[in-house]
Amino acid sequence: MKYDLIVVGMGPSAAFLAYELIQLNSDKKVLLIDQGKNIKNRVCPIEKTGKCMKCKPFCNITCGFSGAGAFSDGKLLSYHMSSLGNSNDMYLGGNGGGYIKEYMSEQEIKDLLVYTDNIYLDFGADTHLEGLEYQKEIKELQDKAAKEDLGLVSCPIRHLGTEKAHILYTKIQDYLESHNITMMYETEVKDLIIEDGKAKGVVIKHNNSNDKETILGNEVVLAVGRKGASWLSDMCKVHGVKTKIGAVDIGIRYELPDEVMKDINKYMYEGKFIGRLKPYEDKVRTFCQNPSGFVSAEVYDNGLTLVNGHSYKEKKSTNTNLAILVTHHFTTPFDKPIEFGENVARNLNALAAGHVMVQRLGDIKRGGRSYQEFLDKNSVVPTLKDAVAGDLTYSLGYRTMTDILTFINAVDKVVPGFANDDNLLYGPEIKFYSNEIELNNRFETNIKGLYSIGDGGGLTTGLMMASASGVKLARILSQK
Repeated sequence: MKYDLIVVGMGPSAAFLAYELIQLNSDKKVLLIDQGKNIKNRVCPIEKTGKCMKCKPFCNITCGFSGAGAFSDGKLLSYHMSSLGNSNDMYLGGNGGGYIKEYMSEQEIKDLLVYTDNIYLDFGADTHLEGLEYQKEIKELQDKAAKEDLGLVSCPIRHLGTEKAHILYTKIQDYLESHNITMMYETEVKDLIIEDGKAKGVVIKHNNSNDKETILGNEVVLAVGRKGASWLSDMCKVHGVKTKIGAVDIGIRYELPDEVMKDINKYMYEGKFIGRLKPYEDKVRTFCQNPSGFVSAEVYDNGLTLVNGHSYKEKKSTNTNLAILVTHHFTTPFDKPIEFGENVARNLNALAAGHVMVQRLGDIKRGGRSYQEFLDKNSVVPTLKDAVAGDLTYSLGYRTMTDILTFINAVDKVVPGFANDDNLLYGPEIKFYSNEIELNNRFETNIKGLYSIGDGGGLTTGLMMASASGVKLARILSQK
């Protein structure tokens, strides 16, 4: 078999690449490959079992069509020119939006996001935008945060909800299939075929077989997302794909009562606090806030269990959860940020018998671990039922934990109750987009015909940015 274009991964960047090629009337023969399932067959058993079953061979939450987006809370960053300001520019910078800003002007990024937003609307995204109505109240919160050396970013978003995101991406999958995009599910890409400095295809293995197969292609796109970041790092080393020493975001998922977060939830839905507090002045930020949401577990490469959070349109809890992430930059001679993050996760998983660990903030303050009997009496009831009580400080690291606790205390002065003893910390939450691949302005690597888009190679972070990168690459490839 031979294709004009082979895409490794079926996350939003891959899906929107294929979608845009259709709009451009491209005659390219396109193949998308993913180790996960057709979205219609992706079901997480935790809803029935109450605990993570570590699905084999691959996690149904992170793998398959639309990647982790299918089970995410579905928050879509939306740009309306009248709402842009310095705080939004802050969000675009660094890991907040990935490194896509290094390859395009801010205006082009905004235009792409508007275009991509309209595609999501066409497939059924909520027309309501959060974060536009209460500008006066948002400004007052931002001024209050500034006094504590914190930034508070307000970005208009559309909230799909976890169940609605699944429906929307199912429609996109159906659309691609109806327009002759070939999709190969439950298939691993075991290797890339690189000859004379040019991408020639991939070596695959179907999940139900041990037989390997070669598929040739004129061009290959790496669109693996965060789930495939470790695989991507290995491929880069094997084939000499140039990368930069990136950063890794390590932190926790924080759960606290909706009542504490009621103003942020009402005015912004998702507020992004960012600070560089003493003593280390590392960048610490909140990410992926889920009002009335649920903490969840996800299984990544090498069987590592990480924590995340979801929020639904219909199903509600009484808690808000959000990530608190510390960005760690490494310099030579150390050049393995992904492995560093994996080691943190591996140690915490071992301490929690393969599960996510949870700890009361009050127990951390007193220098002790949490026990199940503490959680049973806690006013904040954990929404991730199979999380194991323990002590995050054993593995999370002194610097990381110091950053997180200092940050929590600072936010508490803006949002009273943010540092209450009964609030819960789950770990680990790690964002594997630290493998920054060196690209030219066509998103092409130093290997001719080998491209990279989406979160896995560090170009983007989040559903909208990843989707927009797919649209951009489709336009680039259509110009050839």
